[in-house]
Amino acid sequence: MAAPSCRALLAACLVLQLATARGEGCSGFGNVFTEIPENSAHGSLVARLPAGGDAGGPALQLCLAGTDAAWFYLDGRSLRLNASAGRALDREELESPVLMVALTCAEDGFAPVEYRVIVQVLNENDNRPRFRGEPVLTHNVSELVAVHSVVFSTQAEDADGDLLMYVIDASSPDARFFRIDLPNSGRVVLARALDFESRQRLEVVVTAVEMNTKERFNTSARVRVNVLDGDDQYPRFLPCAPPDPPGVCISPVYTANVTEGELTGSPLRFSPGSIYAEDGDRGLRAAITYSLLAGEESARFHIDNATGAITLLRAVESSRRTPAISLSVMASQVNDATKYAVAVAVVRVLATNRHPPRFARPAVRAFVPAGAREAALVTTFGGHVLALRAHDPDFPE
Repeated sequence: MAAPSCRALLAACLVLQLATARGEGCSGFGNVFTEIPENSAHGSLVARLPAGGDAGGPALQLCLAGTDAAWFYLDGRSLRLNASAGRALDREELESPVLMVALTCAEDGFAPVEYRVIVQVLNENDNRPRFRGEPVLTHNVSELVAVHSVVFSTQAEDADGDLLMYVIDASSPDARFFRIDLPNSGRVVLARALDFESRQRLEVVVTAVEMNTKERFNTSARVRVNVLDGDDQYPRFLPCAPPDPPGVCISPVYTANVTEGELTGSPLRFSPGSIYAEDGDRGLRAAITYSLLAGEESARFHIDNATGAITLLRAVESSRRTPAISLSVMASQVNDATKYAVAVAVVRVLATNRHPPRFARPAVRAFVPAGAREAALVTTFGGHVLALRAHDPDFPE
């Protein structure tokens, strides 16, 4: 196959006329292996080509070609960097950290000779670490996560490939809740238990620091942790008495009245309010079912398992024999019957009121001494103090 002409090479390369030693020609060159730091200035020396001899030698034509040839130019026998403010030699932006250029040498009467120029671009610490994602990272963590377990990971990138170490900023509002598993892992471990009922959001700052550089560049990320409600609370009856200690709900005692021998057919009206319980996990609000615990008089009543409404099914015959009935009401979660609460409902039995009270006499005559002071005894005949008494047949005692 015929060798390309020098004229064809001139159309594709940067050309420079040089003189070389007599009889040496293009054979005085060879492959070049060198290196240059990234971000070097325009015109920085990359390599020096072999020195020439007498100026009377044959004329040579040197050409640079190849994909990476635009990064270089020839200055005499010096190979220099071709960079600019808008086109800096950035190792991280290159497809490969090794630049390869074909150096072609041509002289009259001889076939062109091609050599390789291989330039290793050296890395410099010119990039700071950077966390992946948004400036403020968000993680959702259940309050039921076990202490000492990994709850989330934060990963930073360093374009220079430097080794990173992660630390938690001790001045963060909620730094006490977390710790780093291993310094270079980025895994964050829960240091103390979470409680949705007391805190729904935590905030911590994680910093990534270069470990193997003198600059020790670092970057920080603010992490917001949303605490998710877990099913760790029991139902509670309302209204809840003032908690002491805080967080403890004391069930109320519900009271209602019925009349002996009577059935209304409608649910009883309790005080201080209707029988009602709710899930203590405010973020879950599990459905509640109601039931009556077995007792001597519980068969007289029916409770709606969805609403907690209690209805009297069989009338109470005598308020004297049964002045009150105490019921134990259980409220349990539909999805977990082992989570329940019990409250007391007291049904007081009232006597039937058939008669109004009556005085023993329809009229009474009494006397007050003349000239009496503001307070004086009212007397009847014989000087007895006046005493009024009434009688109710419904309450003979």
